[in-house]
Amino acid sequence: MSSKPYFKKKDTNLHTIAFYNLENLFDTKDDPNTLDDDFLPDSEKRWNKKRYEKKLFKLGTAISNIGFAKSGKAPVILGVAEVENKAVLEDLVKTKHLIHKNYGVIHHESPDERGIDVGLLYQKEKFTVTHSESVPLLVMNDHGERDFTRDILWVTGELQNEEIHILVNHWPSRRDGAELTAYKRIAAAEKNREIIHQITEKDPNAKIIIMGDFNDDPNNESVKQHLIGHDFYNPMERLHTRFRGTLNYKNQWNLFDQIIFSNNFHKFEKGTHSFAEANIFDDSFLKIYKGRYKGKPFRTYAGGKYKGGYSDHFPVYIYLKHHM
Repeated sequence: MSSKPYFKKKDTNLHTIAFYNLENLFDTKDDPNTLDDDFLPDSEKRWNKKRYEKKLFKLGTAISNIGFAKSGKAPVILGVAEVENKAVLEDLVKTKHLIHKNYGVIHHESPDERGIDVGLLYQKEKFTVTHSESVPLLVMNDHGERDFTRDILWVTGELQNEEIHILVNHWPSRRDGAELTAYKRIAAAEKNREIIHQITEKDPNAKIIIMGDFNDDPNNESVKQHLIGHDFYNPMERLHTRFRGTLNYKNQWNLFDQIIFSNNFHKFEKGTHSFAEANIFDDSFLKIYKGRYKGKPFRTYAGGKYKGGYSDHFPVYIYLKHHM
């Protein structure tokens, strides 16, 4: 018998599509139009250039590893949440582990009160953008006033000559209680459905990927009843257990970060991409390694306390297989 080590060959036809909530990726400059005062050098959090650059480096390291185990490359498409502006994403793609990947950046300012938006990074060699727009989400609070929240980013492009639509989301938070705020996330799901309708009216066979931090789990009403329908599939549903998720609150795992796609990704046809696998990227380097919070996401801040980690969320990803 040969004693040669066995190396598993990477599948070059696999492409990683990922989503990552970057936990307050703010620059260190004051934007008078947003509530970014917590993330300034003279704030209580003491958010300075050194901390900002350390976070960018760490996020770049994490991103370059998402899906690498099987595909041998960094994500072709990565949706992100909690970014302050386009400049922070441009700084991110210039970091050591991402600079040679030739990522393009898509970002539109949204009216969120905290000034955090969603965005999209894509490898220009593999994905060609043909359309991008910011779709406002109109939700009202209890007083009948508009609750300014994140827009939905709608990007259309060609992944190796196959047209794909991507909707990047960051739904309204549960801050005032999950049940009290559920109607806002249902409104977000319905807004996605409106965009889907718009897309499929023009092209009934359109391939669509919905991703984001939904602030709800796969089994919650907003996702399960108002978003999925008979025409979409949520591979994240089976990943959520008592022991695993993308964020941990009061010792409970949630899987708010999800990637959902139209059923036609289950078809195997030449020249197209089909769904191969879904997972949470929760490698040990992204976790707190000891103490009472062991195994939870190694975050940048816990309360006001600087921890110097990556994010309070783990990224999620799917592999798409390209059929030549």
